[in-house]
Amino acid sequence: MTRADHRTPPKTTPYWWDYAPPAGIAPQPLPATADAVVIGSGYTGLHAALQIARGGRSVVVLEKGVVGEGCSTRNGGQVSTSVKPKLATLTQRHGAQTARAILAEGVASRAFVEDFIRDEGIACDFRACGRFHAAASPRAFAALAEIADGETITLVPRERQREELGTDAYHGGAVFHRHAALDPGLYHAGLLAKVLDAGAIVLPHTPATAIDETADAVTIATPRGTITARDVVVATNGYTGDALPWHRRRVIPIGSYIIATEPLDPTLVRQLFPTGRIASDSRRVVYYYRVSPDGRRILFGGRTSAGETGARQGGMRLRREMCALFPELESAAISHAWMGFVGYTFDELAHTGRRGRLEYAMGYCGSGVGMASYLGMKAGRRVLGDPAGATALMQPDFSTRPLYSGDPWFLPAAVTAYRVLDRLGL
Repeated sequence: MTRADHRTPPKTTPYWWDYAPPAGIAPQPLPATADAVVIGSGYTGLHAALQIARGGRSVVVLEKGVVGEGCSTRNGGQVSTSVKPKLATLTQRHGAQTARAILAEGVASRAFVEDFIRDEGIACDFRACGRFHAAASPRAFAALAEIADGETITLVPRERQREELGTDAYHGGAVFHRHAALDPGLYHAGLLAKVLDAGAIVLPHTPATAIDETADAVTIATPRGTITARDVVVATNGYTGDALPWHRRRVIPIGSYIIATEPLDPTLVRQLFPTGRIASDSRRVVYYYRVSPDGRRILFGGRTSAGETGARQGGMRLRREMCALFPELESAAISHAWMGFVGYTFDELAHTGRRGRLEYAMGYCGSGVGMASYLGMKAGRRVLGDPAGATALMQPDFSTRPLYSGDPWFLPAAVTAYRVLDRLGL
């Protein structure tokens, strides 16, 4: 297929949905009561529901749309140990002990996902392939050199860059050996099957429209009636709505866009990704990319503009960025272009905890496959009263900013400023 064939527009559904589409769960009556209600059917909500159901309690999962149609099946399938702030920043904010504990949670989240997939027998193309994180400037390479330990993180100088990635656009980089990849559609489908097998009720097209909390219970209104529970888990992340104003003021929804190429010559794929690792770069407006699990396509994602755009328009911009890195792909058509909303926070940390009778976990800042799974599990254990539900990410204050109510009006200016800094190599 040549560039002239781009007359056929790409699909605007995720590549993963071609063979693992969101589940068409049949509607059921809304129970009047449950021990626990989980709002949201992504990784966070399903992991919380699985813990609660296996703990012997009744649990109902409310999903405002189709189960699994949010960012849990719209991401790139990269699993990291990442916590955005560095040790020095976390130490300054929270003290040395808490800083180390927070970073350890990133490592724990990655380990949890691998253990869970193995122990539960979920077929989702999980691979502990490592990540090549490319330095977009000499300054970024120097920063990677400071954290490279020669074991879990190894430095790759520019003259050896093509051993990892078929481009000369970067200034070297580092391999993060603990990072991994999976198929997010199959992972979500396998997780959902476990939740249903455990006896949880999962209800699509049942948004929470209002929440009335008392000292003993929480009543949730939906268009299909009300349900009352002892505990609620808020698992809405970048899709948090008006019924949860306190949480909505603390999470910033940011569109992340991804494209998939048509099937490519496997020789070309190996030339561009010699080691088969996932990849990302050090720019503030980050790009991330990988080979599809079947080794036939390249998936390329990131932020495409200062404001939100349609999936196809965003896909065109991503294609330009991809071809700037890999000119060999100029003739490759794009088969899929889609987007989803990731949840960021003002301190670039994921947050979890309890407010009243509502447990919550959100704000994964682009590391949602691992952290959403892990913190969803932790929230579910806290509902059961299990001390193992504690995590260092409960300690930092979950702060917001004046004048912010959930609509990120400041995002275009921030993205524009970040792009300028990226161009300057700062």
